Amino acid sequence: MRALTLLLLAILGLPLTFGGSYLLALGGSPFYLFSGVVVLITAFGVLKRKRWATPVYAIWLLVLLAWSLWESGLHWWPLATRLGLPAIIGFIMAIPASRRSAAGAAPFAAGMPVLAASILSAVIAFIGIPFHLHETAGKLSMEVVNPDAKTGDTPAAEGDWTAYAGSHHGQRFSKLKQITPDNVNQLDVAWQIRTGDMKGPGDVGETTYQATPLKIGDSLYLCTPHSLAIALDADTGAEKWRFDPQAGMESNRQHQTCRGVAFYADAPATLAAATAVAPTAAAVSAAQCKHRIFLPSSNAKLYALDAETGKLCEDFGDKGAIDLTHNMPNKQPGYLNPTSPPVIAGDTLIIGASVNDNYAVESPSGVIRAYDVHSGKLLWNWDSGNPDATEPFDPANPNQVYKASSPNSWTVFSADTELGMVYVPMGNRVPDQLGQYRNADEEKYTAAIVALDLKTGKLRWYQQTVHHDLWDMDLGSQPVLLDLDLPKGRTPALVLPTKQGDVYVLDRRDGTPIHAITERPAPQGTDVPGEHTVPTQPVSALSFEPPKLTESDMWGASLIDQMMCRIQFKKLRYEGRYTAPSLQGTLVYPGNFGTFNWGSVAVDPQRQVMFGMPTYLAFVSTLIPRDQLKGDTVMNLGEQGINANEGAGYAVKMHPFLSPMGVPCQTPPWGTVAAADLRTGKIAYQYRNGTIRDLSPIPLPIKVGVPGIGGPLMTASGVAFLGAAVDNNFRAYDVATGDVLWNARLPAGGQATPMTYLNSQGEQIVVLVAGGHGSIGTKAGDYVIAYKLKK
Repeated sequence: MRALTLLLLAILGLPLTFGGSYLLALGGSPFYLFSGVVVLITAFGVLKRKRWATPVYAIWLLVLLAWSLWESGLHWWPLATRLGLPAIIGFIMAIPASRRSAAGAAPFAAGMPVLAASILSAVIAFIGIPFHLHETAGKLSMEVVNPDAKTGDTPAAEGDWTAYAGSHHGQRFSKLKQITPDNVNQLDVAWQIRTGDMKGPGDVGETTYQATPLKIGDSLYLCTPHSLAIALDADTGAEKWRFDPQAGMESNRQHQTCRGVAFYADAPATLAAATAVAPTAAAVSAAQCKHRIFLPSSNAKLYALDAETGKLCEDFGDKGAIDLTHNMPNKQPGYLNPTSPPVIAGDTLIIGASVNDNYAVESPSGVIRAYDVHSGKLLWNWDSGNPDATEPFDPANPNQVYKASSPNSWTVFSADTELGMVYVPMGNRVPDQLGQYRNADEEKYTAAIVALDLKTGKLRWYQQTVHHDLWDMDLGSQPVLLDLDLPKGRTPALVLPTKQGDVYVLDRRDGTPIHAITERPAPQGTDVPGEHTVPTQPVSALSFEPPKLTESDMWGASLIDQMMCRIQFKKLRYEGRYTAPSLQGTLVYPGNFGTFNWGSVAVDPQRQVMFGMPTYLAFVSTLIPRDQLKGDTVMNLGEQGINANEGAGYAVKMHPFLSPMGVPCQTPPWGTVAAADLRTGKIAYQYRNGTIRDLSPIPLPIKVGVPGIGGPLMTASGVAFLGAAVDNNFRAYDVATGDVLWNARLPAGGQATPMTYLNSQGEQIVVLVAGGHGSIGTKAGDYVIAYKLKK
């Protein structure tokens, strides 16, 4: 036992001494060097059988306890990792065999001091179990403010789910009430199918299954990562048809995903007019394609399919498809990819596309385009790099070319047909971290919510959320439309969550803030020639922004791991949110995954409240001069690794801020659930969400609060559903309290947004796709799982 004690003391003391010296040289805490020296002195005492060995270690444990409480307060996770290994060593030292020089010999030092100090450390840490950072206790009001609230502009059959978020208002809300807080724990699998579309060995890293199905009539419609469209029986999950666009594999694709399809129901008058001119091919196609499914495909095409048969609607575009590379300035294979479904408002279909981040300065345009749902005729185009040229280009004219690399919009749009506007969340002009390539218009519309006229594409208003974005803080969340009952009266509102954690609440008629937007001083300075920073950045009054990180926020699985995170922290450039990218490496927090991402938030328009999943995971962004890149450097593997920025002076390396053991370097929780009252702009509660069961070698369901990506669903009964977290679980929550009411294991990662509908028996069904997410490493799969209440 004495040999084990010496080994453990050496394992703890040597890294703390050498690492602590380096940390101190970087301007960090001297405590680690002090601790290493004391632990090595203790080891020397044990080796030489000195009576003072255990009292010295006991005193150090008490100092460690006091220092830990001073740095982190009475919070379980920061205390546990600071005190865990030292206390365990203390308990071992208290065993008499650890303090004997030979079998049967009397202990050379007293064990009571170190035992008492170890017990005290453990007790204090356990007292901190109920206390966690980023948590706010409270309760959300469930008062119904507007029982007749609109959930969309287009009437839909009760129990249908006709758009990605239920409707083109983006609410992720259902009026269904069969599943309640009282009975949700009785949910069970109603049916489960596998699509057969799995991630293969030739796929890109970010091959993900993020789809949310639609439900119209007796059918579900969804897409898969490789752009297959599938129709299922809503009662049984039995396949009705599938369409494979043969999109093929392309190694340059940054993302291999499909979030959903769009649905259009032909108006009777339109159909009658079309059939009146029979027997033309267009009339026949219109009659066959009375209802249409629109599929965005990773080969940069948009397909129109007959909702009944899955066959191409040949009157649309070129025999049923539009090639979205038309009028593009650069047509690199795989660089343009429509990952989200279009929004359909009236007879107009509006679509954007993902443009590869940081692969090349000269990339495809981020133009937003509107097409006629029947013919595929281009109606207008709005290009943020040339925003006044909205008259439709001629797809057959090679001289009409969109602006190269202009800011794009890869997520889901929302629309208000009564106001005649489509709301488009914008991204960045590539490269994301280098701003010197942007023109004035691109600067203006980067990371902005843009309201465009549905008929003309002309700008109606915009609101920018980041000035001169150098951090990839593109707007990934779909805007949510609802009416808010405010002191000034009922107001058409737009709710926009951001990666930074701000939630903008605007009057959707003109963009006027409902909850205040202020400008805050931002960190200054950059070491990139020709680059600049801006003096202030906007911030919303309703915000889930985390506090600025400090050295004491560094975490890790042990005291040593934590010290290594502190060393990394001191080596990085970080002056808070919006610290400019740098050659030494910049800490970006909130990170590239964002506090909110494409999953957005769920909003109850009757109670006028929101429910979401704020996530906290710091990233590191490092600029690499091109002349320092080695010829064999592997690049362009997605959001984690080196991206080339071909044509720029710098490549960029990005990755999560992790300890040597692969855990996040900042103190948990890294993932939460939260709710807010949208009328008052006040956060009601925020609690950690998810366990490390699928992250650690030992599958322990310890509730740390883990990151995730995906969206929530809310119902009128006050239940919210959410997968998304990096544990393979699907949960139901009480919207009023945030309590978990139901928790089901999934066969793969559930990084998608759930939906709900009524089957032919009038039973409420909840569906989630489970197929994993390549960027966060959850288990891949091809499952579509439906749940209903047990009979």
